[in-house]
Amino acid sequence: MLDFARFSHLTFDCYGTLVDWEAGILAALAPVLARHGLAVDEAEQLRLYAELEARQEAGPYKRYREVLRGVVAGLGEALGFAPRADELDVLADSLADWPLFPDTLDALQRLHRRYRLAILSNVDDDLFAGTAARLGVAFDEVVTAQQVGSYKPSLANFRCVLARLGVAPQRVLHVAQSLYHDHAPARRLGLATAWVNRPSRRPGVGVALAAAAAPDLELPDLASLADAAGA
Repeated sequence: MLDFARFSHLTFDCYGTLVDWEAGILAALAPVLARHGLAVDEAEQLRLYAELEARQEAGPYKRYREVLRGVVAGLGEALGFAPRADELDVLADSLADWPLFPDTLDALQRLHRRYRLAILSNVDDDLFAGTAARLGVAFDEVVTAQQVGSYKPSLANFRCVLARLGVAPQRVLHVAQSLYHDHAPARRLGLATAWVNRPSRRPGVGVALAAAAAPDLELPDLASLADAAGA
């Protein structure tokens, strides 16, 4: 078990950790696929999404809204349909409504009584604003991909949040679902990490590429993190 007394700050991935992006993504894509007469297994949709998103984010930086448009276009190419112009924005336009996990609000409120909390997310500022309004706490720092000009797993994003917080890495616990986006790079910088390994249509991977990482702590949900921290 981790010694939670050593931490002053908790940094959180948002989508996949606080927000059920699997449910949000699938709900947004369902009418598009139905209009084009396609029935695609949910796990396969998420696998394609993860691969296409990573490909979009690997090139020169572009806003996450454009990344999501590229994902929809790529899905059309992979599945043999041509998305309509209005369909290209279904993911970005729905993002603010992607559901929170049931334990998110209570766990964040409990943890905020003991720690300073920050967000480190692969998103645009305006897209995150819609989610932030529903998260129920005032985060002490928010670092987005738009602010850094790169996407996790780039180390630049983690270096940015550490610089903004102004604390040593040893005082920070990074909390996230994705081994690929979060745990592997965070561990490279000496951050302790807690893996919120929620039930998934792609167990152990989620909406991400496969990656090897060694989190310090594995938990099934955010409520368990708050319990472990004594919050």
